[in-house]
Amino acid sequence: MKQIIIVLLCMVASNFAIAQEIVQIPHEKATGTTWEGGEKAYFSKIWQNEVVTNVSVPTMEVFRPENPNGVSVIVAPGGGLYALSIKSEGTDVARWLNEQGVTAFVLKYRLVPTGEDGVQEITDEGATNPAKIGERVAPVLPYSYADGLAAIKYVRENADHYKLNPKKIGFMGFSAGGAVTMGVAYNYDHSNRPDFLVPVYPWTLVMPVQKAPEDAPPMFVICASNDPLGLAAGSVELYSSWLMANKPVALQMYTKGGHGFGMKKQGLPSDDWIKRFHEWAIAQSLIIPSSAE
Repeated sequence: MKQIIIVLLCMVASNFAIAQEIVQIPHEKATGTTWEGGEKAYFSKIWQNEVVTNVSVPTMEVFRPENPNGVSVIVAPGGGLYALSIKSEGTDVARWLNEQGVTAFVLKYRLVPTGEDGVQEITDEGATNPAKIGERVAPVLPYSYADGLAAIKYVRENADHYKLNPKKIGFMGFSAGGAVTMGVAYNYDHSNRPDFLVPVYPWTLVMPVQKAPEDAPPMFVICASNDPLGLAAGSVELYSSWLMANKPVALQMYTKGGHGFGMKKQGLPSDDWIKRFHEWAIAQSLIIPSSAE
């Protein structure tokens, strides 16, 4: 196992402190896939968001609340496995969770090797050769969800350090990160089993819905019916697979919202999806409301 590298940083937000750590996740070297040029972080004018591309070494950025309640969530941003929408589906999510006392880990899992602008690449291929996207994603996705499983194991093994309950570790993923969430859901063992799952408009086209595991954790699925990528049906199918197995599951489907809404504000009910998750987590006794603490 490679040595875990932790770089400590500190910052103070407006009304709460966040201790940030960059954690390198132990991982097996990929075979048949190589990356060149290093990881890239930039503002994408196409997506109008901060993005990260060409990730070859999985890491997590840790966001610690001032008063941790013991619950943690690993957050996997989306981006078609070509990029990570690191702000609206990553750090903004983490900061909101911190306000609720939840410790958040924003995961940068391995991505499709890309050049100077991975967002431009997936945009061009989506317009001219969509099948190529699937061809490039297929060999990388198993490494991506292996990174998710390794992240859960790391958090559980270091629960005392972060003042966490090792039995309250959740995994939340958006779009391609939702596919990673499903990969985690179908491939865990005792050491890296998530305690709850939150797939948000999961990319079920690349990670098809399977039968729920026998010990499947509770799950909360979120999507919009007008998702332009056609992911609403897959989200319903995923919900139904848990329901048919008699596992704890909920589905929040919005009429409007589109795809990739994350923490963006559109003036729609879908803007409050994360509040609905929080309510569900309280109802599942995963989070104890502050008034009851």
